[in-house]
Amino acid sequence: MVEELEQQTERPRRFSGFAGGVRLIFDAMLAAVVLVVIGFVIFADSVEREAHEPATKADGIVVLTGGVARIDHALKLLEHGKAKRVFITGVYRGTTETELRRLASAGDQYFTCCVDIDKDAFNTIGNAAETSEWVALHGYNSIIVVTSNYHMPRTLAELGRVMPTVELIPYAVVDNNLQLERWWTYPGTTKVLLSEYLKYLPALGRLGATKVVRAIFSGETVAPEDLPQP
Repeated sequence: MVEELEQQTERPRRFSGFAGGVRLIFDAMLAAVVLVVIGFVIFADSVEREAHEPATKADGIVVLTGGVARIDHALKLLEHGKAKRVFITGVYRGTTETELRRLASAGDQYFTCCVDIDKDAFNTIGNAAETSEWVALHGYNSIIVVTSNYHMPRTLAELGRVMPTVELIPYAVVDNNLQLERWWTYPGTTKVLLSEYLKYLPALGRLGATKVVRAIFSGETVAPEDLPQP
C-alpha cells in the first residue's frame, strides 16, 4: 500500500512542467476549435430559408442596404401597413434618390412622405448607431428589421446592443444566390456563411459585454462609440 502511494506521488502530473503547459494550451485550443465548428454548423442551419411577413405591426421599418431586394421588401411592408416610416441605412453616398426609387416595385410615392435615407453608415455597427438615432428621434418602441437572411443574426446583435428597450422584429430577405440546402456541398455558400459567422461572433461578444456592463451599473448604458469595433 505504501509503495503504491509512493509510485503515485512520483508519477508526473499530466499538465506539470513545460510539456504539461504546452499540452494544456493545445487541449484548450482544440476545444475552442471544436466549439467554433459546432457553432458554425448551428449558425448555418439556422439561417432562414423562407421570408415570413411579420404578423404584427411596428412603429418603423429599418432596411440595411447591401442586397437589391431588401429595399423593395421594406417598401412592400410599408405598403401593407406594417409600419409608419422606412429608414434606409448604409446607402452609398454616390447613390441618388432616383436610383433608390427604381428599386421599389411597390411605387416610389412613399419616398416623398415616409422614407428617410442614411448615407453615413459604412458597416453594420454604423447601421446600428444611425438606426438608434432615427428611432430616438421618432420615439419608436418597435421596428421591423429588413436585411438578408444570413446577415440577420449579426444585425439583431448590433441593434440589440444599442437599443436594448426597442422591440426588434426580424424580416429576413432570402438570398437566392445561396444554396442553403446541403450548404456544405457548395463552396461559395460555405464561404459566405463562414465569413458572416466569424463577424457574428464579435458582435455577439459585444452584445454580451454590454449587457454585463449594464447589469453591473444598474442599467446605465454604454455609448456605441465606447465599445470595441472589429
